[in-house]
Amino acid sequence: MIKLEHIRRSYVSEDIETTALADINLEIAAGEFVAIMGPSGCGKSTLLNTLGTVDRPTGGHYWFHDSDLMTLNEAGLAQFRAETLGFVFQSFNLIDELTIEENIELGLVYRKANGGNRRKRVVEAMDRVGISHRARHYPNQLSGGQQQRAAIARAIVGDPRMILADEPTGNLDTENGLQVMDILASLNADGATVVMVTHSPSHADMAQRRIDMLDGRVVASAARAI
Repeated sequence: MIKLEHIRRSYVSEDIETTALADINLEIAAGEFVAIMGPSGCGKSTLLNTLGTVDRPTGGHYWFHDSDLMTLNEAGLAQFRAETLGFVFQSFNLIDELTIEENIELGLVYRKANGGNRRKRVVEAMDRVGISHRARHYPNQLSGGQQQRAAIARAIVGDPRMILADEPTGNLDTENGLQVMDILASLNADGATVVMVTHSPSHADMAQRRIDMLDGRVVASAARAI
């Protein structure tokens, strides 16, 4: 499904060049659940942003099935994100002025769907994460765990083929963190590819494979022992 070949990402400021990703070679199979770990500043989020095409590499190739995404322009990448990806963030990124239902519907903004179909998708996504009873509430009326479930519903409302989660349990207590992990595992069991950045070894152990990074490089990749 995904193949990164010699991916590099460097940033230049005031004549200083910083390497965030150094010659990344990585394959992720369709339907796989992968956890990315490593110390702060090692390139985890940059790698996730590269997979999400919101950060364009300095060099290398990013293959998604038979397409080299490095050849697409910004419009093409935006269409790819809208049709293929779902994003989950540590900070939820819900809009305070919108209800939970309206926040989730934002996940369909760039997808072609009529009003009835949009409503059906939103209801199904809310049901999937157990947040339907909070549809008319606003984010500040929900707990952190409920807000993250709403954020996951927004990510999956368009039925993405791949879910990218950046520290999805980082702002949650143990119980709510486990609930979020159970939702991600359930989505993966239903066929979605999940790539998650985490600092939690126990949550990484729930993935099928763990990738360890250090200084912008992949230093280890191991499947979970069955």
